[in-house]
Amino acid sequence: MDSASPVAFTGAGISTESGIPDFRSPHGVWAKNRTIYFEEFVRDKQARWEYWRQKCESHREFAAARPNAGHRFLAKLEVLGQLHGVITQNIDGLHQIAGNRQVLELHGTAREIACLTCDYRIDADSMVEQFQRRRRVPDCPECGGLLKHATISFGQDLSTGILDTAIQWSQQTDLMLAFGSSLVVTPAADLPRIAKQRGAKLVIINRDATPLDQIADAVVNSPIGETVDQISTQLGWLRGDDGVRDSR
Repeated sequence: MDSASPVAFTGAGISTESGIPDFRSPHGVWAKNRTIYFEEFVRDKQARWEYWRQKCESHREFAAARPNAGHRFLAKLEVLGQLHGVITQNIDGLHQIAGNRQVLELHGTAREIACLTCDYRIDADSMVEQFQRRRRVPDCPECGGLLKHATISFGQDLSTGILDTAIQWSQQTDLMLAFGSSLVVTPAADLPRIAKQRGAKLVIINRDATPLDQIADAVVNSPIGETVDQISTQLGWLRGDDGVRDSR
């Protein structure tokens, strides 16, 4: 790849080929569930129970999912020193499982549970199992505070440190690859625009059109797996030879 510091920006579309539904499609997450806003989660016991019910239901899909060709493609680029890192809107952890080490999770991770009061964090599996067994929202075992998945809910502030680093990457890259994002959710969707404004090339690979297509240097409206297979062939990579083991 003819770039000194490419950065990938990924959305839900890169994980649909791993069996994880997106949010905006007619069969997506938002079509099936009521959105629990962060303020409601904090103040209302019933809202917390509904939040946990929804999250535990979707946890099965996260737990069973494995990285697909898109994830493995980006992991190999990083291993080869041809990708600075991944900025993702996703909460599924599949980039790390595929082998990426430089990952900024803008919206957190559904693979961990975090306390809103103290620094307590734990793998999500045990807490999900506890909720499903007792049908009761667990409290923090350290301080008794509220526990939720370590994700950013609607109305909850993004991590300033992670967002600042993502902005810095976007300002310094000379090529941004946007995979599977509708590019409508801000401030995350502003990052490709920032990269472009700083002189970077912008390549968008997404099933549907996006608001940034008109400023992109290249747009591909095709399945991500199919697209990266074609790119891998052009790069001389053998099909399925991603060079990265599934570390899970």
